Amino acid sequence: MFESPRPTPGVLALAAVFVAAGLTHFVAPQFFDRIVPPGLPMPAQAATLISGAAELAGGLGLLHPATRPAARWGLLVLLLAVFPANVYMAQEPQKFGVPAWVAWARLPLQPLLMWAVWRAGRQGRKR
Repeated sequence: MFESPRPTPGVLALAAVFVAAGLTHFVAPQFFDRIVPPGLPMPAQAATLISGAAELAGGLGLLHPATRPAARWGLLVLLLAVFPANVYMAQEPQKFGVPAWVAWARLPLQPLLMWAVWRAGRQGRKR
């Protein structure tokens, strides 16, 4: 038997975070373009748009139990893929107008976000 199609408040909040972040990649892409680490084998603008689209798709995917497991895996891969950008920003925060402590404080939040995605994605499975 499948769980109720209604997402929990926690899943709704997590989905909202990813949808908002994804939209921001399209509305204000300049910041995201700047934190793409040098040496990536694609233009920074492409990386920004791809990651923004993935955040939107993943966030929306969390809203329905049938797509929640796929959204979980997609968001986990995305979070791993963007981690180098967070490290790059932490290593050179002055380039991005961010206090060093803020840039470094973001790094441990990534595993917490991954844990939340992992748990949220489990809610669409059979019991």
